[in-house]
Formats: sequence, structure tokens, C-alpha cells
Amino acid sequence: MTKSTVKAMKGAAAGAATGMLVGYFGKNMKDNKKQIKKKTDKAIETMSSIFDTVSYIFK
Repeated sequence: MTKSTVKAMKGAAAGAATGMLVGYFGKNMKDNKKQIKKKTDKAIETMSSIFDTVSYIFK
């Protein structure tokens, strides 16, 4: 094959792989909304606790 054909095939394969990954993660995020919300709330709560602790230390 010529160089341009090989480059085009590599690009098409990379695009297909990227599309599959985005689709997979997008589907999982849609299906697990409650779990993602729980984890987000827990992370926000933890960060709030850290900021409170740090502000208390500097008082």
C-alpha cells in the first residue's frame, strides 16, 4: 500500500477506537447517574471538610 493509504487507515482505526470508548463511557455515565451523584456529593463533602480543617488550623 502507499503511505497515504496507510495513514488514512491508521486515522480511521484511531477514530473508530475513540468513538467506541466515548460511547462506552457515555453509556455507563448515563446508566449510573445515581452512583455518580453519590460519589460527587461525597467528594464535595470531603473537600468541604478539608477546607474547614485547614481554616481552623490557621485561626
